[in-house]
Amino acid sequence: MPRHIVVDELSRGVVEKLDAASAASLNASGLAKASPMGMGLYRIEPVGMVGSVRTPLVQLDVRPKGRLGLSRLLFLLGYAGNQGFGDDPVAAAEDTELWSALAASLAQLAERALQRGVLQGYLTVDESLRTVKGRIRISDQISRRPGMLVPLEVSYDEFTEDIAENRILRAALDRMSRVPGVRPDVLSRLRQLKGKLDAATRLQPGAPLPPWRASRMNTRYHAALRLAEVILRNASAEAGEGQQQTASFVVDMGQVFEDFVGAALRQAMAAFPGEMRLQYNAMLNEAVRDSDRLTVRPDAVHLLGGRPVVVYDAQYRARSDQGASLSADHFQMLAYCTALRVPTAWLIYAGAGEMKLRRILNTDIDIVEFPLDLSLPPSEILAALADLAEQSWGEVVRQASITR
Repeated sequence: MPRHIVVDELSRGVVEKLDAASAASLNASGLAKASPMGMGLYRIEPVGMVGSVRTPLVQLDVRPKGRLGLSRLLFLLGYAGNQGFGDDPVAAAEDTELWSALAASLAQLAERALQRGVLQGYLTVDESLRTVKGRIRISDQISRRPGMLVPLEVSYDEFTEDIAENRILRAALDRMSRVPGVRPDVLSRLRQLKGKLDAATRLQPGAPLPPWRASRMNTRYHAALRLAEVILRNASAEAGEGQQQTASFVVDMGQVFEDFVGAALRQAMAAFPGEMRLQYNAMLNEAVRDSDRLTVRPDAVHLLGGRPVVVYDAQYRARSDQGASLSADHFQMLAYCTALRVPTAWLIYAGAGEMKLRRILNTDIDIVEFPLDLSLPPSEILAALADLAEQSWGEVVRQASITR
């Protein structure tokens, strides 16, 4: 087993002895920076990402603040991906070691998905045939074979196992089975499951994942697909220097938190009039030339009748975190409110604590700090954001009654 090094994402790092190949793998992964100090020692520093990198000799884990478990991390990743699964979280096998937990979770969910056999569905096939099957693609026939009667360019629907769901699941099983150090019993399960999906086309590395739609027919696959897509988007397993197998699972928690809050808030605010837009662009200054224009881009803005009425911004680093800047966050929110002519802004922090309202001097602008405790169960995290939506809408109604 490789030597296990664990670092907190907000720490200043650790000094450890590393071989040059492992140090190169850590630097290439983007998870941490390994700087040589002489005599085989390296300073390993987090760079704002969380996850795990495994080489034949070393495994580095950079863990999220608050010691979030794998289930919570997968919940945030899955929900932020906006994959149409609602608030149903992935049940992950918790383990002190991320790779073991990921591999065991995928095996468990894939076994459940395939328990009643491999899912089949209709796949549209385009082919050149000497007989009519399905429908003739007239435009392709004319452009490719002008004046020829055969072969015919046809399209037909085939009932097959080679569908997007099975391709995605097979790719995830294949990737996890190539991670070095996976327990032999789990590795055996992954390979047996992958063998059941041999009829599914193998996805090319780096190719976009095929689209699929959640339905009653593929319900038993939902949890497995959700985890599979998380793995395929964030994990890699490949031959490193000297053809030694390396693996990495790296995520940007700041981006994940921002995406999660945006997706969950948009769903919560759907209960109220108006519409929510994410990553909303607005002008900050008057300018004649494009090069002189300054823009702002809050994470979420709710509009009523096309006019912004409330603005939200998500900050993964809470004011108590090392390196967080409370003043800078509030200056940014003040700019949002000024540019959008909105009286109240909601600043959503990742962390525990109490909600706090700050009235900005010489203005009518309020900035509300709203802590979101990610250590809570998923249902309670979503309930907190639903409460935020209700409070923010109540403030919109209150402001409207004042201006009448």
